[in-house]
Amino acid sequence: MQNNIEDENLAVMAVVRQLAQLMIARDTVAMNKILDKNYTLTHMTGYVQSKSEWFDEVARESMKYYSAKEVNHTIKVNGNTAEVVTQDLVDARIWGGRHTWRLQQKMILEKRNGAWIILSSVASTF
Repeated sequence: MQNNIEDENLAVMAVVRQLAQLMIARDTVAMNKILDKNYTLTHMTGYVQSKSEWFDEVARESMKYYSAKEVNHTIKVNGNTAEVVTQDLVDARIWGGRHTWRLQQKMILEKRNGAWIILSSVASTF
């Protein structure tokens, strides 16, 4: 049982970490495969952005991600759902201003056909 929990935690974190790398690579095609069709990103400002709008921002580089260094994370897996809170130092240029953000993201995931899919992400600072 313990190995199964550890395996699920590793699988969940692999998807979350993959998203960070794909954001840096601006690979919206691959991002689309691990994000739900109704995925939303809630920004620190409270603005809720659709996946298609976010992808457009990434493609146009009005949201450009340079690096992400993981500081901490917590995972709660309950059957086919998971909640992950990550804390990263993210070097990004968002709508003109480049900073290293102390970004905390709370992500909700669902396991579908053996694969973890990210349903939503809510960003804040830590």
